[in-house]
Amino acid sequence: MKKNLAKILLFIPFVILKPQDLTERYSDLGKIVITHLHASPFPDTARAKGYTYNNKFYSAEDHYSDSTVAVFIPNGYKQKSAVDLVIHFHGWFNNVDSTFGHYNLARQFAESGKNALLVIPAGAKEVPDSYGGKLEDAGGFKRFVEELIDTLFARKVVSTERIGRIILSGHSGGYRVMSFILMRGGLTGHIKEVYLFDALYAEQEKFVYWFDHYKGKLIDIYTKNGGTKENSEKIVDDLKGWRIPYISFDSEQSVTPFKLANNRLIFIYTDLQHNDVLSARNEFEEFLKASCLTNIN
Repeated sequence: MKKNLAKILLFIPFVILKPQDLTERYSDLGKIVITHLHASPFPDTARAKGYTYNNKFYSAEDHYSDSTVAVFIPNGYKQKSAVDLVIHFHGWFNNVDSTFGHYNLARQFAESGKNALLVIPAGAKEVPDSYGGKLEDAGGFKRFVEELIDTLFARKVVSTERIGRIILSGHSGGYRVMSFILMRGGLTGHIKEVYLFDALYAEQEKFVYWFDHYKGKLIDIYTKNGGTKENSEKIVDDLKGWRIPYISFDSEQSVTPFKLANNRLIFIYTDLQHNDVLSARNEFEEFLKASCLTNIN
């Protein structure tokens, strides 16, 4: 019988399943709209000839030509007088699709219950590069958001072109573009919260200036070996010296929803690894639940 079964299996053709399209993958949670914007981070003149890192060349065609922007609209989203946005920037060696997949962002966003749109623009694609392209230009972020809202309005995804509250979120190399957006992006008054997921590698002065002058909320979660611990703890020391109120946690297990919701400057040390800080304990979801955004229900 086993021999006969083996012979039969030899003649059964293998069925190759096509990977599910991103726009269909999370249909149980909401809708994903894909668009391509002129104001997207890339292509950009600074990487028009590609980029070399550690003696390896990354071509513009393969790594700096993707203008994709993915927008996740959760089930139950209700249009209000303005469009609130959570804009997440991926780190090295990622793209839009992998960012959704690796970090479970659609599900975390849906589970947060917030009445907003999740936006993930393509950064430097699958390359070790933190450069933020056109979003580092003066007014570049304003042009990006305005074109995005205009596009969503034209496609009847939203019914207003008014920009509401904005939360910036970034993992790893995503820190750099966020810092330039805060410094000169053009919509700084709309940015209410900033989440750094093991991402404070540099540009600390831009983040400090923002939370000192614009009074928003900053959450910085960092790891032992991710390369951000020293910078994170240096800012905590500075805040202590400046007598600026903050809260810090030596363990992620000590963080509560109440503390997340009722503090403005939050520093969290975690025992997780670098690539786990965004999703292993649903950190993205928990930060959003404690955010300034309104709930769907």
